[in-house]
Amino acid sequence: MKKTFKLQIENKKTERVVESIKNEIRKYIKREQRKALPADKNYWFFDCKFAKADETPVEIPLSHVIKSIDLAAADNCETFYLEIIARAEFRKEKQRVQSLDETTSEESETSEEINEEDI
Repeated sequence: MKKTFKLQIENKKTERVVESIKNEIRKYIKREQRKALPADKNYWFFDCKFAKADETPVEIPLSHVIKSIDLAAADNCETFYLEIIARAEFRKEKQRVQSLDETTSEESETSEEINEEDI
């Protein structure tokens, strides 16, 4: 999605326009996430760029898109540019941390083995 949004529309309140823009963006992200991933990929990653009025677009994380729209509305900008491009990535699974019960039981088993060898 590469689009220039208007915040100042005649006969419409800015708050309503902002909410409709946010809704459109959320729907786009959900639609992209529903697409089938390639065989060797397991995650959709989004490259985002944002610019107020005639500024040059700046890369931002996906989590800051809504905040940037709110800032543009608060600054009374007439338009802003938003670019969201989806790309498939392979993301490694995080290693799970062993629980305290597992670690203490393993430590007690090793200490028992050491004590038996000493005797």
